[in-house]
Amino acid sequence: MKKTATRRTHTADHPDAAHPDGRDARVWLLVFGAWLLAAAATLGALFFGEVMHLPPCTLCWYQRILMFPLAIILPFAIFPLSRVVVRSVLPLPVIGWLLAAVQLLLVAGILPERVVPCAQGVSCSGTVVTWFGFVTIPLLSFASISAIAGLLIVAFLWSEK
Repeated sequence: MKKTATRRTHTADHPDAAHPDGRDARVWLLVFGAWLLAAAATLGALFFGEVMHLPPCTLCWYQRILMFPLAIILPFAIFPLSRVVVRSVLPLPVIGWLLAAVQLLLVAGILPERVVPCAQGVSCSGTVVTWFGFVTIPLLSFASISAIAGLLIVAFLWSEK
């Protein structure tokens, strides 16, 4: 009686299945890019707070709470590529995007400051640092969380169900 070795392979029903058309490589790059942005944003926030001694406002704290875990969790989505992890972390950048948009509207003066919980500490509508006359920390936060959310949404949609 001859024994044959069986090899476990991914099936199309498996959430982490490989795609024969190379789509998995593109999805991997999207998730990797999101992780790089999350890591850079986390390091930037720590630099502003710990090196430059700029105290964060209340909305900044909430955005940090939503951003910092992405820098830790996203590597688990790329080694190996996992649609499940991407789906699990998607609420973080989406909620962070909403908070960053509210802060941009506060800085622009469209929303009154009494609308958000910034009664104690640093004002959420103030800008401490401005580069090139328009780049502020709230704008950097909005841009990074928008890019991360966009990359993760596209990665989730491109990955097979």
